[in-house]
Amino acid sequence: MKALQLKIHGLVQGVFFRKYTREKAIELGLYGTVRNDADGTVQIHVEGIEEAVDDFVQWCHHGPSRANVTKVDIHETRLKNSTGFIILKA
Repeated sequence: MKALQLKIHGLVQGVFFRKYTREKAIELGLYGTVRNDADGTVQIHVEGIEEAVDDFVQWCHHGPSRANVTKVDIHETRLKNSTGFIILKA
């Protein structure tokens, strides 16, 4: 199992990034959270099987069609044993 904290930069708010992030995570069988941050970024905690997490990270580099991702900060973190994938309110 692998757990990462991601910070997505660019045009990532107001383009349904959180909704599509949740859908992609569920499709890949991953767990965690996604939320908008006050600085205009999107924060993601994701955990699951390493290969699926790696696929998810690749998706995050472009996101949904209306997004314009300019940078993805990635940090390993500890497992939270999350259940489901939740959109948190900012």
